[in-house]
Amino acid sequence: MARPLFAYFPIPPPTLLIHKKEEVPLLVLLESRQKGLCFFLKMGSLFRGEEMCLAQLFLQSGSEYQCVSALGELGLVEFRDLNQNVNSFQRRYVSEIRRCDEMETTFSYLERELRKAGVQVPESEMSPPAPLPRDAIRMQEESEQLAKELREVSQNRQTLQERLRELLEYANILRESQRFTGPLLESEAQWKDRSEDDPLLDPAVVNKQDLRVSFMAGVIHPWRMNSFERLLWRACRGYLIVNFVEMSEPMEDLVTGESVTQIIFLISYWGEKIGEKIKKIANCFHCHIYPYADDETSRLETLRNLLVQIQDMQKVLLQTEGYLSQVLSRAASALHHWRVSVRKMKHIYLILNLCSVRERCLIGEVWCPVVDLPLLQSALTRASESSGGGGESFCHRIPCAFSPPTLIRTNKFTSGFQGIVDAYGVATYQEVNPAIFSIITFPFLFAVMFGDVGHGAIMFLFALWLVLGENDPKLRRSEDEIFSMCFGGRYLILLMGALSVYTGFVYNECFSRPAVIFNSGWSVASMARANNWTSDSINKLPPIPLNPNITGVFTAPYPFGIDPIWSLAVNRLTFLNSFKMKMSVILGVCHMAFGVCLSVFNFVHFRQIYRIFLITLPELLFLLCLFGYLVFMVVYKWIVLTAEDAEWAPSILIHFIDMFLFTQNPGNRDLYQGQQVVQTVLVIVAILCIPVLLLGDPICLLIQHRSKKDSSHQNRCSLNNGDREALLEDEITVPTGHGHGSEKFDTAEVFMHQMIHTIEYCLGCISNTASYLRLWALSLAHSCLRSCGIW
Repeated sequence: MARPLFAYFPIPPPTLLIHKKEEVPLLVLLESRQKGLCFFLKMGSLFRGEEMCLAQLFLQSGSEYQCVSALGELGLVEFRDLNQNVNSFQRRYVSEIRRCDEMETTFSYLERELRKAGVQVPESEMSPPAPLPRDAIRMQEESEQLAKELREVSQNRQTLQERLRELLEYANILRESQRFTGPLLESEAQWKDRSEDDPLLDPAVVNKQDLRVSFMAGVIHPWRMNSFERLLWRACRGYLIVNFVEMSEPMEDLVTGESVTQIIFLISYWGEKIGEKIKKIANCFHCHIYPYADDETSRLETLRNLLVQIQDMQKVLLQTEGYLSQVLSRAASALHHWRVSVRKMKHIYLILNLCSVRERCLIGEVWCPVVDLPLLQSALTRASESSGGGGESFCHRIPCAFSPPTLIRTNKFTSGFQGIVDAYGVATYQEVNPAIFSIITFPFLFAVMFGDVGHGAIMFLFALWLVLGENDPKLRRSEDEIFSMCFGGRYLILLMGALSVYTGFVYNECFSRPAVIFNSGWSVASMARANNWTSDSINKLPPIPLNPNITGVFTAPYPFGIDPIWSLAVNRLTFLNSFKMKMSVILGVCHMAFGVCLSVFNFVHFRQIYRIFLITLPELLFLLCLFGYLVFMVVYKWIVLTAEDAEWAPSILIHFIDMFLFTQNPGNRDLYQGQQVVQTVLVIVAILCIPVLLLGDPICLLIQHRSKKDSSHQNRCSLNNGDREALLEDEITVPTGHGHGSEKFDTAEVFMHQMIHTIEYCLGCISNTASYLRLWALSLAHSCLRSCGIW
């Protein structure tokens, strides 16, 4: 499985190659465990994968970097690893890759700082080319210098913010604590009753040494205030007085970024030991303690000095933030260009590590589409000329003994359908790609379940808005995951909405309401005249089905879709159940038969005509003899039987069960003469297809292997010594050592694989047919939910 190293768009996990749109010419590099690194960026055939070849590149020393960069911008090749036995740390360009990693670390730091500051990094539509090595050195110096400046400015700003916070806290402490330590008014009595807001100390006794009181002030988080107060009281045994007051304005926590209203505390205590205990407890609760003078004059002088320092600090901090914004803007303008350039450079060196190093050149092996070989050679020639090297790099095609990777080129319309197919598995090399058929089948099967004119029109208009605005950068770069997924599958949703409108007309439903486009083909008046009904008798009668055998009751079929009169019928669900269930089975059997028929194209392309008779034909007979016959009985019953035959119409389900049991139900009449014989023959043919499917292909492969083995033995006996030497010289040109030598035929493995395939197919025919009944179930559920008003 391919592991993505760098991409600007979601990459599905196919085995070999990626399917890329042609919208934005960005470099895409993938690494595969066995195949190496690859770049892909082109449109092409959708019916079958591109014809691939193995090419050998000779990259001259001095121009190898430019050559790989040119190939990466084209997106035409997939490199193979020619140094699998060499440790990744012992390869030639390890130091350059390490330098790129260091630059990416610097870019990550810049990106974190930009994200923290809320600065958006502008992205350009154009992808910058891979930088030259000398430009990369300059880029590294500029990025490191910018990161150094940003780190210093950020640290200075943080230091200034912490200092400003301390000054503000200290000023608030001195301002708010005046209510506890301020002097009494002269007009008040000396021995009046005191309240909580009165000063703690009488100014007349402040200077007495035997009654001297010390103060300790600070701030504490409001969550810790109650615990702090209880612990102080218990530890100091009441030899203190604690006062708390909220700060006048909240302050931002520099660590968490939260806005918190801190609590100011002022502690009055007696004795030095009590003061030491209080200081230890305050440190345990992470309190910020500030010096608090005993006399009021010193406190007022300190407050005035703090206010001046706060003003000066705010000016310095404002200038620092302005310079920081300049540094961040410089980083934001260059970060995207640097990141893309360094990523390209890193993956170029990873590619070069896959090549084999020679004295004057590097040799690499790549998978390339055959039609793009001239373009590959011209790119190497231009890169060699631009590098100014002495020699010219070139490529030539070499033979290979193993299967090439699969390349399926897509565009903005087919990429969504190809992604759905790739979710189940990527086709083998040169096999038919089923994505071209899923362009119609997938939206149509969805529409069978979602058939409604109104809902389909809403979906269609939403997808049409996305299609018309597909070049809008806001839509293309949306960060919403669900919206981005819808935007990527906009053409898929467009077809789903359009076909839902079509099936809505078939079901004759628009927002769960029937649409009367044409006149109904049923008439109640004719039945009322035949039975001589009056208005009173009609009100007393229970629900009676309309009898089409009465002349004039059923005039003609509805021109298109279901007759709207069924929405008024009591047996509406019974009719819709029968119709949608049979329709689901018919669609499912046709879909599965079409999938089996597609294998004919693969066998013809690979010149395996015998497999058409040993695999395709038995599979098709098994499917059609059983479930195809079920479809035949449904269609035959619709065509042959009329309303007059409704009383004795046979049950198709009972006939299908009796078909497997080789029995006949007397109460269930035959659809046609000789039905029992036909059913018996069909079951026998289906059973006989199983051993053919199980043993035919392995036996044929075994015979082919033995014939090749005998012919190769005869050829070796007829070779002389000169021929053997020539053969050895030819074998040298064939790349070896990649685990794809002469394949050994394992008879048990082949038979086991075919047995698993046979069991899977036979059981899958049954389970898949039942699985297609989901179309019926989900369509019925959708109709019922709309009728209940949930949608």
